[in-house]
Amino acid sequence: MHNSFGTLFKISTFGESHGPAVGVVIDGCPAGLDISVEEIQQEMDRRKPGQSRITTQRQEGDEIEVLSGIFEGKSTGMPIALLVRNQDQRSKDYSHIADQFRPSHADYTYQVKYGHRDYRGGGRSSARETAARVAAGAVAKQLLRQWGIEVFAWVSQVGALALEKSYQELDLTKIEDSIVRCPDLEMAEQMIALIDETRKNRDTIGGVVSAVIKGVPPGLGEPVFGKLHAALGGAMLGINAVKGFEYGSGFKGVEMLGSQHNDTFYKDEGKVRTHSNHSGGVQGGISNGEDIYFRVAFKPVATIMMDQPSVNTQGEAVQVSGKGRHDPCVVPRAVPIVEAMAALVIADFYLLNQTSKLRG
Repeated sequence: MHNSFGTLFKISTFGESHGPAVGVVIDGCPAGLDISVEEIQQEMDRRKPGQSRITTQRQEGDEIEVLSGIFEGKSTGMPIALLVRNQDQRSKDYSHIADQFRPSHADYTYQVKYGHRDYRGGGRSSARETAARVAAGAVAKQLLRQWGIEVFAWVSQVGALALEKSYQELDLTKIEDSIVRCPDLEMAEQMIALIDETRKNRDTIGGVVSAVIKGVPPGLGEPVFGKLHAALGGAMLGINAVKGFEYGSGFKGVEMLGSQHNDTFYKDEGKVRTHSNHSGGVQGGISNGEDIYFRVAFKPVATIMMDQPSVNTQGEAVQVSGKGRHDPCVVPRAVPIVEAMAALVIADFYLLNQTSKLRG
């Protein structure tokens, strides 16, 4: 069973949606890093449920507890253990699916694989587990800051409502100005209205989170099996409800000619730069020093407040009723999760890059 992520900056998460707590152990964080627990809590607050009318109304404070690895505000080099206690579980909301499989959930696949599953809120398959990732990502962000690297993510699409502006045209300081986390406030209001309408219709809707990583130096990534964009893609596709990942020009790139798509080089104040950035900051699996940008597609939340046909553990036809508290659209709360996973990848690859050649 794989519950760990990373090579040098490595995390292992634990806990279930309706268990006592979820948490993470971070191994490989260099000693001497100034770590603000307040900043970790800020990231937790961005992900926590019940933060607005367009998110699940489960009420969790998601207060972070530091169990080890941080002393007098600095990392000690020992494993950093962070814990978040669950406080607002309503397990009875799931008793009706103890022997039923919810459409498009992990119920059936977990049952087949393990033969025994925690059906309360999805157990380990619940997005509740991502609280641990966000906590670890908050530490990774503080490490990246030492190297001048920043990660930004925002909601760029809800349903068919798509923000056509590039990240260079957006004011990324306005991401938190809207409950939907879209920095274009006019589009944000339209997205909120669409999510509200979907929720009132007892349904759910999907969307896209876009992201950019600024300040990444050239040279991160491996040439064959450890390509940087592949690691980022794997990290994003490992987030609950993600159905697609593209970086740089992505699928739109197929509409271009090579003469249009190639990023030509030039020298700027002693640094090699590219005139365009269709490569998305990665060439040959290795960062080239330009901004790394990508998009992550999230499906509509699988639990809907409608009856749906399914089968039970005996293979008999049943009607599954949607109950409990769920997000009508996951993308507003997915923004800090995308940032966290990106930060974890870059932190790991930055440390790995220190072993790539002899240094005087």
